[in-house]
Amino acid sequence: MLGGCAIVSSERSMEHVKVSRDGKGFVLAFSGESFVPWGFNYDHDEDGRLLEDYWEAEWTKVEEDFGEMKELGANVVRVHLQFGKMMLDEERANADSLARFGQLLRLAERTGLYLDVTGLGCYHKQDVPAWYDALDEERRWAAQAAFWRAIARVGAKSPAVFCYDLMNEPLAPHKAGVSKDWLGPPFAGKHFVQWISREGKGRDREEIARAWIRRLVAATRAEDPRHLITVGLVDWSLPRPGLDSGFHPDAIVAELDFLSVHIYPEAGKVDKAIEILRAFAVGKPVVIEETFPLKCTVAEFDDFFRRAGPHAAGWIGFYWGRRPEEARRANTIADALTAQWLEWFQKQAR
Repeated sequence: MLGGCAIVSSERSMEHVKVSRDGKGFVLAFSGESFVPWGFNYDHDEDGRLLEDYWEAEWTKVEEDFGEMKELGANVVRVHLQFGKMMLDEERANADSLARFGQLLRLAERTGLYLDVTGLGCYHKQDVPAWYDALDEERRWAAQAAFWRAIARVGAKSPAVFCYDLMNEPLAPHKAGVSKDWLGPPFAGKHFVQWISREGKGRDREEIARAWIRRLVAATRAEDPRHLITVGLVDWSLPRPGLDSGFHPDAIVAELDFLSVHIYPEAGKVDKAIEILRAFAVGKPVVIEETFPLKCTVAEFDDFFRRAGPHAAGWIGFYWGRRPEEARRANTIADALTAQWLEWFQKQAR
């Protein structure tokens, strides 16, 4: 148990998750039992490969990884689906990839893990179709809506969907903004940040963000009216000087079931991380959808976790295909940090 949250067993039927009546957290739909998302981003494996790179030839590995995440105490796994792997063209989804997604849902059901299904990924630039990059804003949004209709059509049948996350770390342009590329700069060889439009054309960026969300929510809801919808926001999605994604919490919260924010507390700046988290609390649950002691010690991260409790409705860290003992044997600084993180995560889940 984590603070009294529901840890779903594969031995009982899964219930779909909904927002609690007080709007501060989540409950299981039929039993009414409190549910706190506690899990992992399963964004790549120990070799940096994306899920679609190995889920065909190495399905046993996926099954083993899900089993390990469950053993570590997770109840949610965030998976990242790549646009180029799921869509054949602007309108047609890849039937084989959809079938594999359905298989992933059935694995989640057997394992007792809910999925945070994050879509429209373009993490490996070489996998992004040239025709997709060539689309203008209207046709790109239409293709993205087609993606979500296809995903939701499959997901609607499964109780294992915790939520649909429309995109990882989207950006809206300034009124006079122009970008040459749809993608932001790479981090560790992957493009996690993405523009929803390359030109502001004099429009208010908050309105661009709302219009895009409405378009994709409508497409998703047309196929699946039940499961929750969110967007994965960078922590600089606040109307403040400096970096600003344009996806301001108070401007978009009405369009979503809950807010998701990505926060990596920095050494000596836990107070700042808490202050940012509080700024996302604008009337609906807030899930810290990405977090990790990347920029601080595990002790400082534990302090962040304890103090963030009243403001966070869920937590999703990272798992990269290695158990704590396997990470320790790898004998690198990065793997040692991963081992510390996994041991801390498992301890909190008990």
